[in-house]
Amino acid sequence: MEVRLGPADWLKIDRPKPLPHQYLRGMSNLSAHPDVHLHPGKEKPIKQGHPWVFSGAISRIEVDDAAPAAGDWVRVRDSKGSFLGWGHWGDGSIAVRILERRQETAPPIKEWWANHLSRCLDVRIATGLWNGGSDERGFRAVHGEGDGLSGLVIDIYAGLAVIQTHSLGMHRALDDIADGLRAAMGNALLGMVNKSGNLLQKLEGHNGKDRDGWLWSTKEVDLPHPFQEHGIAYEVDPVRGQKTGFFLDQRDNRALLMDMAQGKAVLNAFSYTGGFSMAALRGGSPRVISLDASQPAVDAAQRHAELNGFGDRHEGVCGDVMAYLRQTDALPPFVILDPPAYAKSRKARHKAVQGYKRLNETALRKMPENSVLWTFSCSQVVDARLFEDTVVAAALASGRQVRILRRLGQPADHPTQAGHGEARYLKGLILHIT
Repeated sequence: MEVRLGPADWLKIDRPKPLPHQYLRGMSNLSAHPDVHLHPGKEKPIKQGHPWVFSGAISRIEVDDAAPAAGDWVRVRDSKGSFLGWGHWGDGSIAVRILERRQETAPPIKEWWANHLSRCLDVRIATGLWNGGSDERGFRAVHGEGDGLSGLVIDIYAGLAVIQTHSLGMHRALDDIADGLRAAMGNALLGMVNKSGNLLQKLEGHNGKDRDGWLWSTKEVDLPHPFQEHGIAYEVDPVRGQKTGFFLDQRDNRALLMDMAQGKAVLNAFSYTGGFSMAALRGGSPRVISLDASQPAVDAAQRHAELNGFGDRHEGVCGDVMAYLRQTDALPPFVILDPPAYAKSRKARHKAVQGYKRLNETALRKMPENSVLWTFSCSQVVDARLFEDTVVAAALASGRQVRILRRLGQPADHPTQAGHGEARYLKGLILHIT
């Protein structure tokens, strides 16, 4: 068995500056873990299932010695001292990410991770997304807050796990997470890749030495790594690619596209490695253009087309999408707009809305009569209502008549917890244009 580990300093965490003294009080018990007390009424969203405690909800913190550092376990209590849950402490606006709500006396230990990951995988088995063993498909095994593991994402591609930690607490638990996943998946797991480096650079308290790479493998796993979706062959390179290497959240929408694209020429804008393009070609499209600003992504889309025998019907174009839309005389009768997130904070939301309006208006002006537009937003801070209103405004500005044929979202392996609507980040509309 070959075992490959990253450098030891991947898991080192620098302690951040202590909290202001006005927030700190002496501990009233012998626990070494801080107790975070909330203002009256601020416990309501937590009791309803919301996984985040915002910094403004905290009235005081009881500590035994030092203030909590980013990534430390803390116990959350309401204003009367009643237990609400255990979570990871953070230094941003999200002060605590709740992970455990039942066991009060001590925070989760190593076995907790294996048990929780097993429950996540059971959901994927129950929904038919994983067969419980060797499976050539790709699926999301852990979807952060939707699976009760705020700050953690794990995608599986035909036995290759790609792990992203979005918080220092999850980063510090990476060894336990990796061991728990090995225990939960057994021989079905071929290897694990850490894809957290770029995410962690932005977090206070992080030493900045992390990089993406192998955590463990049972054998040599070549990259790019092959997997399948809806009978289509793909390759994923989690080290060099975006996110975990592929966008599994569009799986159900790609299946729908296979049913709608027959006989229609398609432009797939922001195509990345051609997920929608391959689905359209598999569905019988006579010609598909994959348009992306990244030449490596366009090259990967062409490789996917050739791998599946679609090479003669596929064209890859590297270029800016807005420039392409403005310069082209006419668009094909089927257009897909799936841009990256335009806003990752509320501060950037207004600018993002303007960007979505401009993008969709430009496309609508160039689309022929009796055509179809698929348009998406993956910006969490732009909710479904705001996105739809923005697209409707774009249609009015373009002078085109549109009908909403269908509203699209994320698949079953990207679940949302009750009380946490923010997790419904993927929104899509299918429009008929006249």
